[in-house]
Amino acid sequence: MTAAVTVVDREHPHARRNTLVLASAAAFSGAVPPIAISLGGLTGAYLLGSDKSLATLPVSAYNIGVAAGAIPAALLMRWLGRRRGFILGAAFGIAAGLIAGWTVVVGSFAGFVLGLATAGFAGAFVQQYRFAAADAGNPAFRAKAISWVLAGGVAAAVIGPQTVIFTRDLFTPIPFAGSFFAISVLAAIGMAIVAMLGGEARLPPPRSSGAGGRRLSTIVRQPRFVVALICAIGAYSAMSLLMTAAPLAMVGCGLGTDNAALGIQWHVLAMFLPSFITGSLIARFGKEAIIAVGLALLTACALVALAGIQLMNFWAALILLGVGWNFAFIGATTMLTETYKMEERGKVQGFNDFLVFGSVAIASLSSGHLFATVGWARINWVALPIVGTCAVALAVAVVARRRTA
Repeated sequence: MTAAVTVVDREHPHARRNTLVLASAAAFSGAVPPIAISLGGLTGAYLLGSDKSLATLPVSAYNIGVAAGAIPAALLMRWLGRRRGFILGAAFGIAAGLIAGWTVVVGSFAGFVLGLATAGFAGAFVQQYRFAAADAGNPAFRAKAISWVLAGGVAAAVIGPQTVIFTRDLFTPIPFAGSFFAISVLAAIGMAIVAMLGGEARLPPPRSSGAGGRRLSTIVRQPRFVVALICAIGAYSAMSLLMTAAPLAMVGCGLGTDNAALGIQWHVLAMFLPSFITGSLIARFGKEAIIAVGLALLTACALVALAGIQLMNFWAALILLGVGWNFAFIGATTMLTETYKMEERGKVQGFNDFLVFGSVAIASLSSGHLFATVGWARINWVALPIVGTCAVALAVAVVARRRTA
């Protein structure tokens, strides 16, 4: 018993250090999604001309890139180790910014879509930050590790939108190109930070995590895995559906690009600021309770958005959307970590992110089509049954667990 306790105690300083490094990297690498989301639809509309129906396709391409990169990112880090894998992911981010910025300058919509897809592929490596932090610590530290990494998004919530405001007119009269070139700078800073991660002994690479253990089909049939996956997909998809359309709706209502960018800034702050306490709340009240609160806040977001189209309606809805996503997604991710063994983590984490971000991509693409055809209000009505499905799945799991207990 004493030896086991000593191992855990020794593990904490390394886990904490690397978690803080990953959180710092997330502040810069995590600033890319706010840029892609707040400007992706607006830039798409600029490049398309009169037909705006595919305006949010670049945002969808970003999410498709995350989904497409989920499994390769997990496999590459199994072969290369976490540190080298994260550096490689940052290199994709640098290339993505150069592609996206240049294609805006030359007016290529297809090239711009490719650039954001590449940014999404790089984002798949960033999504692995939370798993890297969780895997490096003991089970008691996992929820906090995930929360700390996501807390890096607080800085990203400021860095991303402020980057948009200060760089969008660098190539006047061509809008937004400077902001996409800035993605390369942010990715380069993120690369420098992840290079500071501890040695492989301190941050074990999942070299054997893709093989061994149970079959993936066995793992994914666990009721707890299914509930965690449904809640993660539902919360993230509902968030993407509303967040992608919100800047277009705000500009369409005459509220201006700056208000749209600031709305996304408040939203991203709301997504990540609660992370400082979410892990502690999960430890005190349980994952199911925190997920339930998150789903309730997502419901409140849609209702506030349906109540009016004033600036405060949009900003309040986006703040509720961010906090609701934080509680639901961190709770679901923590629940997921209970469903696999260490030797199974690579394949399970990659499969989970592939399904989550594949669904997010569908949601963001649907958001543009729905906004162009039925409008902002209907999009909020669509989000409600998505959240309701998560609530039903969670309730069934809670009842089943109480009966078993």
